[in-house]
Amino acid sequence: MYPVSKAFLQAVQENTRKFCWTGKITTKAGMEYTFSSEDIVKGSGYITSQCCGSTEIEIGTVYAAELGITLLSGIDRYTLEGAEIRVSFHLEVADGVYEEVPMGIFEISEANRTIRCLEIKAYDYMLRFEKSFNGFETAGNAYAFLALCCKACNVELAHTQAEIEAMPNGSELLSIYTDNDIETFRDVLFYVGQVLGGFFCINREGKLELRKYGNQPVMTVSDRHRFSSSFSDFITRYTAISSTNIKTQVSEYYALEPDDGLTMNLGVNPFLQFGLEETRKTLLENILTALSVICYVPFDSDTIGNPALDLGDVLVFSGGHADENQLTCVTGYQVKINGKHSLKCVGKNPRLAQAKSKNDKNISGLLNQIEAGKIGIHTFTNASKYTVNDTSVKIISIEFAAAEETHVQFFAIVQVDVIADIKEQTGTAAGTIVVPIPAQGEDGMETTQDISVKVELPVTFTADGKAAAFVRYEFNDEEILTHYPVENWGSGKHVLPLYYPIENLIPNFTNTFNVYLRMEGGSGTIEAGGCIASISGQGMAAALAWDGKITIEETISAFRFGTGLMVKKFSESIGIETMELVQRQMADSMGRISIGAFGLPVDTS
Repeated sequence: MYPVSKAFLQAVQENTRKFCWTGKITTKAGMEYTFSSEDIVKGSGYITSQCCGSTEIEIGTVYAAELGITLLSGIDRYTLEGAEIRVSFHLEVADGVYEEVPMGIFEISEANRTIRCLEIKAYDYMLRFEKSFNGFETAGNAYAFLALCCKACNVELAHTQAEIEAMPNGSELLSIYTDNDIETFRDVLFYVGQVLGGFFCINREGKLELRKYGNQPVMTVSDRHRFSSSFSDFITRYTAISSTNIKTQVSEYYALEPDDGLTMNLGVNPFLQFGLEETRKTLLENILTALSVICYVPFDSDTIGNPALDLGDVLVFSGGHADENQLTCVTGYQVKINGKHSLKCVGKNPRLAQAKSKNDKNISGLLNQIEAGKIGIHTFTNASKYTVNDTSVKIISIEFAAAEETHVQFFAIVQVDVIADIKEQTGTAAGTIVVPIPAQGEDGMETTQDISVKVELPVTFTADGKAAAFVRYEFNDEEILTHYPVENWGSGKHVLPLYYPIENLIPNFTNTFNVYLRMEGGSGTIEAGGCIASISGQGMAAALAWDGKITIEETISAFRFGTGLMVKKFSESIGIETMELVQRQMADSMGRISIGAFGLPVDTS
């Protein structure tokens, strides 16, 4: 509930009360137009909002609130595109003293004019999140994703980082599952809201707020405050939760004891696909704990109205056919300006829910993402800057898997800013010169005669050389020996296109494709985002962002022991694989070592 004074709570429940409505429209050009109750066509104004669908309670939802109003105004409708409209409710709490309750900030999406009236329809800032989300594989906690969405869509977040991280699952590291149905930032909010066990809305200050279902009532609605009401004869409550694991294609099911209520099915949440089974279990059980407080009686009621009520507020109804010993919750409302206030709570009947055995709930293949003929794609972009010289640098790394034996294709575009080494070059300059030769004319006088002579002179000059770029492919830690792309560039910006087909992939096996680049005769720079690569093909499953495998690599340049022992190269790697292919390995390798005064090479690898 919006924080109001005790005087307001008392006055709003009186049999008679004095109130009014005001509002203000602000155009993008900065023009302001105010209006009051006298300017509102009777029966035309309303505000609707909801956090659930029409049949059952949901979490993670991102519904937008809607404002509709008709004004007796001469405002030019063409100036109202994208304009902001604010509406407030004012209630008299003492003699001549009115307390204001803001009803939200909305952006006008449609303005129609009749001869004397202006019809307006507007929505809150939730629609700003309908912006395309082009995220690649991304990791962070819930606050990081919320901050990213709010910054990209120009909406302020109502919570601090400490508040989000203090919530169950708020401090857990989340990562986006590659093969997902995320299209907009609004979709990202939906899945993050599921992980946090709540729902999102835009509050009255225009900020994005996460709310959770509770069990502490904020007020009691008696029968004298209701025009009509309808209450269900059952209580909606949840005792189980399920979420589909794409990797195993199993619906993971967790329940309380006794498991005699409804099951909240989260479907395929891209943020609940990574990590060990214990990690996912912890996340889902935390969500179930948040859902376990739901114990609501569904209802519909038209009341005299309290505009301070918000979505998620828990109420108690008393008098008449209401059961004052049960709780209910506001999952949707409509405030009619100068009219009634309609409230509702949705919910399913646990007794009539479709019965499923424990085996049915855990059956494999509840949702198969890999449809016949479906093209899967895995993308990569570099998040940091690369500097390339005579040492190989890993510029691309993509993990992927296939659910069936298939072939895929690797494509990439790399933008490289090249600085070629200055080279001293020699050559010859050829040309014709004119040499004056003394001669004696016919009259016996001395004169000169021009004679053309062809000459070649050696010249030396400096100019940019050519930098050679060498590409090396690596598939599952094995270098591909049959294909080494090479480019020769002068100084400047260049585009390196890459392609490689990969055939006969082993099903259900995590593969890694790496690309290395080195340069001779110069150096190159690849800025962040300069590498865009993809692997695509039919029957592909999504690759894990991290599956428990830890790889450590260390390279030491050449060093000398005394006068005779020269170590050319030393490398060390440690790898641990904890997914379906359980591998534990450690390997050391050393290059050729010159031992003794005569520098005899000895292989030690």
